Amino acid sequence: MRMTKRFTIGAILAVLACQAAYAQDLPKQSVDEQLRARLPQEIRDAGFMTAVNNGSFPPYEIVTGTKMTGASADLAAAMGELLGVEIKHSSVAGLPAMLAGVNSNRFQFAFGPVGDYPERQKASDFVDWVREYVVFAVEKGNPHAVVSLDSACGKRIAVMAGGSAEKVIKEQAEKCVSDGKPSVEVQSYTDQPSSILSVRSKRSDAFFSSQAPLVYYVQQADGELELAGIGQSNGFKDIFQGAVVPKGSPLGEVLRDGFKILIENGTYKIVMKKWGLENNMIDEPGINRGV
Repeated sequence: MRMTKRFTIGAILAVLACQAAYAQDLPKQSVDEQLRARLPQEIRDAGFMTAVNNGSFPPYEIVTGTKMTGASADLAAAMGELLGVEIKHSSVAGLPAMLAGVNSNRFQFAFGPVGDYPERQKASDFVDWVREYVVFAVEKGNPHAVVSLDSACGKRIAVMAGGSAEKVIKEQAEKCVSDGKPSVEVQSYTDQPSSILSVRSKRSDAFFSSQAPLVYYVQQADGELELAGIGQSNGFKDIFQGAVVPKGSPLGEVLRDGFKILIENGTYKIVMKKWGLENNMIDEPGINRGV
């Protein structure tokens, strides 16, 4: 993964601290009739689509009861206005259940963003609309000195079950053993809040996950947490994330072209800035860009 930008924790948190002050209203979208006409007939007849999520993934998806807020919620609302349909949200437990729900056509799509990787592309199509990095969240002061994958040997590392970070940390555990070092104790959780709680309660030495939500959790932790491993590849190439649709679904190209419009008319930038995600923006959405 090329790390073209360097981040400091203070700078990132300063952006998030300004979020509440960023009061620009989201532009109202006009229905794009040509785009709407490309929606599957059953969606146009129903007047809505259901997007599935796997619980809170802040600052993209913040689920409280049956209500979802966050950058994904704002962009989904704008996308719905553009397509002339309502986008409803439904939560399931864990990433595997979410992907299975999309691939079985139980849900029309997942707005995400979800990591786009070649192995996942075999069953699903990804409409990529952000770029991401993977780092560690650790206790303030980093008492266990988790600063890279190599430093994870002998440590207790929390990850999201079924996610790409879980695969990478399990591969690192094998590498640790082959190098004659203690293995990694991989602790897999079904959601982000449980994973971050494991670090705050000292049951895990670090949480290995996407940088954007970890920045949010560090900001919310009242000085108890910090980020580590920033500016490194940490076992990943360039990471693209996006919405997920069933393999070959015409909805994929509709969403891609919808994102193009939201980027061109400035809505995308407004939403990403509102949630402190400027460093995750991309210039052009695409399908299955993950390699």
